[in-house]
Amino acid sequence: MSTGREIEDLLRRHAPQVLGALVRRYGHFDAAEDAVQEALLAAAGQWPSAGVPDNPRGWLIKVASRRLTDALRAEAARRAREEKAAALAPRDAFTSPPPGVERAPREDDALSLLFLCCHPYLPPPAQIALTLRAVGGLTTAEIARAYLVPEATMAQRISRAKQKVRGVRFGRPDNWAERLPAVLQTLYLIFNEGHTATSGPALQRRDLAGEAIRLTRTVHRLLPDDGEVAGLLALTLLTDARRDARSGPHGELIPLDEQDRDRWDKAAIEEGVALVTRALSHGPAGPYQVRAAIAAVHGEAPTAEATDWREILGLYDVLVRLVPGPVERLGRAIAVAMVRGPRAGLAELDALESELRTGHRLDAVRGHLLERAGSYEEARAAYESAAAKTLSLPEQRYLRARAARLSP
Repeated sequence: MSTGREIEDLLRRHAPQVLGALVRRYGHFDAAEDAVQEALLAAAGQWPSAGVPDNPRGWLIKVASRRLTDALRAEAARRAREEKAAALAPRDAFTSPPPGVERAPREDDALSLLFLCCHPYLPPPAQIALTLRAVGGLTTAEIARAYLVPEATMAQRISRAKQKVRGVRFGRPDNWAERLPAVLQTLYLIFNEGHTATSGPALQRRDLAGEAIRLTRTVHRLLPDDGEVAGLLALTLLTDARRDARSGPHGELIPLDEQDRDRWDKAAIEEGVALVTRALSHGPAGPYQVRAAIAAVHGEAPTAEATDWREILGLYDVLVRLVPGPVERLGRAIAVAMVRGPRAGLAELDALESELRTGHRLDAVRGHLLERAGSYEEARAAYESAAAKTLSLPEQRYLRARAARLSP
């Protein structure tokens, strides 16, 4: 009998295929998405006791189709819509194969759904929420818990997003290459929130990070020759490889230079390094490939002291030319400090004051560099300022502990 975790993984893997099949036949993305969610919930309730059917995707399509047609019958224009959809669909689109016979799914549906969920009409929070629900198969309650907002708030956000994309043609858009950066940015944001939660009692939300990696793998499988897709997958794997070493037994934050590297996931590091090496050998590097290369230098260093910071600084020089954002320049300032000394790094921070003053990262880095420079009173004040600005409880505790260590 399949375990609950195996069934959950199976449902999430099939969710975009089932939704794509319904949207291709019926249209009505919003109604189809609701029907798929109902089918997923029905499966989650029945399969643990009744067993997984021989053709789980066919089962989900059948149940979701029934729920959707029931909903469409309530509308006056049901018959005209169904006739139009039937004319557009392949004749055997909803003919389930015999038990034990697998038919290749429309894998491209996952990518089409990602493009739809990352439509330019939608702001980034809506893109993330819709992606996690429609492509990731997460329930509204799960997404709300992950982002620490009330379920009603998340439901409203998803509902508004679905209304905005109502009527948008399903399928890979003609300008899909221009839209791909939005898809990758959405997946990157989901991963970052899972890797280091911006608020709440936990340092990490592993389910979100894992979902981002799974979805990025899907995009990489469909676009294997795209260097930036490979770069993002490499970056997430190399970063996530450190997850077990980032927290202590009581959930306390452990900084990179103090982590037990024996607890890093060596297989993930090897896969990430191979991905980024192959991507960098085919054409000019993009931002995700450069970020992955930086993560690879960290991942391959046997100790913190053995880290090649000169190579990292060179990579950051490339990155800030491609993406001259404040976060990228903050990372470069750290590399400058490691190569040229803390005072050189502090000088780099001054130029970022206006852009990063509302967040806690600038003060946290400043505190670290001031401490290395021997300016302990100033470092303590910077740590306390950073602790007051972050909503992450593990980060607050870590920063306050650093400040307390420097108290007279």
